[in-house]
Amino acid sequence: MSFTYDAVGATRGPGPCPPGFHSLHVRTRLGEGEPVFRRAAEALLTWELHRAVGVGLDAGAERAAPGVDVTVTLAGMIKAPCRVVWTVEEPRLAGWAYGTLPGHPECGEESFVVDRTGDGTVWLTVTAYSRPAKWYTKAGGVAARGLQHAYARRCGKVLRDLCGPAAED
Repeated sequence: MSFTYDAVGATRGPGPCPPGFHSLHVRTRLGEGEPVFRRAAEALLTWELHRAVGVGLDAGAERAAPGVDVTVTLAGMIKAPCRVVWTVEEPRLAGWAYGTLPGHPECGEESFVVDRTGDGTVWLTVTAYSRPAKWYTKAGGVAARGLQHAYARRCGKVLRDLCGPAAED
């Protein structure tokens, strides 16, 4: 299966949102220090975060890696097939992005990146660009985009909780 959009990998750089897509950028403070970063990176790269958020997730590998197919199930019935586009795993930066495949209710790409800044603060940044691909996401309009923002904020809260008491500094 091929991706359902042309700008594959665009969430990796700071460039503009591709024309005709809606952008999303949500940043959540997770805590401070190397232990928080390591815990957050591991939860992100092993799908633990997504499972803890409460979505169904079927991944072709135990860790995010380019080319791994992932199907997210929403509300127990909506299947959202994706493929990992890129990953990063560095001492202060870890994450990945997946892009939509045929059958996904949206068309576009979403990235999840944990970074540790110079002052030691650890952040999760969710970046996406998307547009509706199914009749029900088109009909949902602004409400569908609101759900995407709520999901990104929930990812931040859940990841902060997964990082434990050290994240609450």
